[in-house]
Amino acid sequence: MVGFDLGSVPFNSDGWGPPDSSVSVPNQISNAPFAPFSRSDKLGRIADWTRSLSNRPGSNSKQNPTDSAFDFSGDDSFATLTIDEDSSFRLVDTAAKSHHHGQHRPKFNPRWRFNPHNNRSQLPQRRDEEVEAKKREQEKERARRDRLYNLNRSGTNAGQRRESAVFKSSVDIQPEWNMLDQIPFSTFSKLSFSVPEPEDLLICGGLEFYDRSYDRITPKNERRLERFKNRNFFKITTTDDPVIRRLANEDKATVFATDTILSTLMCAPRSVYSWDIVVQRVGNKLFFDKRDGSQLDLLSVHETSQEPLPDVKDDINSAYSLSVEAAYINQNFSQQVLIRDGKKLSYDEPNPFATEGEEVASVGYRYRRWKLDDDTYLVARCEVQSVAEVNNQRSFLTLNALNEFDPKYSGVDWRQKLETQRGAVLATELKNNANKLAKWTAQALLANADMMKLGYVSRVHPRDHFNHVILAVVGYKPKDFATQINLNTSNMWGIVKSIVDLCMKLNEGKYVLVKDPTKPQVRIYEVPPDAFENDYVEEPLPEDEQVQPPTEDAQGAEANAAASEVEEKETSTEAA
Repeated sequence: MVGFDLGSVPFNSDGWGPPDSSVSVPNQISNAPFAPFSRSDKLGRIADWTRSLSNRPGSNSKQNPTDSAFDFSGDDSFATLTIDEDSSFRLVDTAAKSHHHGQHRPKFNPRWRFNPHNNRSQLPQRRDEEVEAKKREQEKERARRDRLYNLNRSGTNAGQRRESAVFKSSVDIQPEWNMLDQIPFSTFSKLSFSVPEPEDLLICGGLEFYDRSYDRITPKNERRLERFKNRNFFKITTTDDPVIRRLANEDKATVFATDTILSTLMCAPRSVYSWDIVVQRVGNKLFFDKRDGSQLDLLSVHETSQEPLPDVKDDINSAYSLSVEAAYINQNFSQQVLIRDGKKLSYDEPNPFATEGEEVASVGYRYRRWKLDDDTYLVARCEVQSVAEVNNQRSFLTLNALNEFDPKYSGVDWRQKLETQRGAVLATELKNNANKLAKWTAQALLANADMMKLGYVSRVHPRDHFNHVILAVVGYKPKDFATQINLNTSNMWGIVKSIVDLCMKLNEGKYVLVKDPTKPQVRIYEVPPDAFENDYVEEPLPEDEQVQPPTEDAQGAEANAAASEVEEKETSTEAA
């Protein structure tokens, strides 16, 4: 076995490094340079086998290349490393800039500041150091761009964004449910289907005439919103409608629904909140229903807004509280703007949901039939709230109300902008409530209403969700308004036709369409036949049972203060 002789290693008893005596130094390393250093110093290069000494001035071509690899006597970098090794890793000279005067003084402008060629000369670096330096420069530039982006974003849209809000599903998905399909909303935008003109099968109920004096309301002569506690409003689903049951037994159609359900399907791509529709396949017929206490009975507020609403359900500005408030506002508004003199346009059949002697709200139900194909007809119950005499002709009207709850959320104060910039107010509402306005327009088109009236209702005080005032009422033709909000009728019917075709291929049973709470898509689940029959439904409290606002108006506060002062005076007089 070949051995390896380490040789004799001299011992320095006086300190670190070889001994001072040159006798103990071997001859083969006697010419190698040595620089004293301590244990805390960083080591530099021991030998450089890659550098060329042919171009160095005063170089000896006969010199041993092995010795020259260790010769750093003419290399300034070796001396620099022994003084301050860290200086070779500096990317930018941080020394104070000397003040330049005269014609050679640089011009300080933005182009000069970010010009890399104006940096001072840097220290020599190895190839790997240059790569690391470029990476660090790229990281700095990326961090600078991110910082500027965040500053601009926070300047225009301060606070938490709507994207971070977490929405809940409108119905609890049970583990025994079987998901059959999921349809992204992106496929709905490509659909198109034209339907012929529908026919009226039956008109029920009674309509009161519209009071045109409300068209002249302005924020300066606002009117207090009244409450109609004695009038009953009905939110009856499809299969509970006796007229639809009768039409189904007579085989008038194969698909049955209501205008609320159809408008939800037609405007599904604009929806953000979760919703659900129950589908029942009975024989060759298809029924689209809603659950008891469904979200479809309420009206969404700020659904498509970028500003998040409070997550606390009991907050008066939460999504649930605002939807309940909007539902009550719409009911009261639809009855207040009528001429209540007893005159009513009655039809052959009365309100199918009212009992004898019961006071019902002004509403007319139009049962209309559309032809989807040779074998498929659709019947829907459509609603109109009023009628008006225009040029000796009767026109059907739909009545809806937009509600303002706090100008801080919308950024537009209706009391200041409605009179001078009504278009800006409507544009803001189209941005924050795109789905709700589209559904109202779709319902007006389904009912063949001649005019849709939009009321602007605001709170008396931002913290008072119980008292409201009417600031303005504006009328639009449904077809013109649909064009204005980019609502395509062919696309609406294309969505309905595709869902009907999909559901007609299913077996007999019960299914549910659920809009995903976080993604723009709808899912189809197969559910048991007894699903939703024994569910507990949390009904919203009536207005008179809701918590009253603690704040009082100015007149009430002054009256209470005056009464208390009188009581104090009487008490002091009796005591005297």
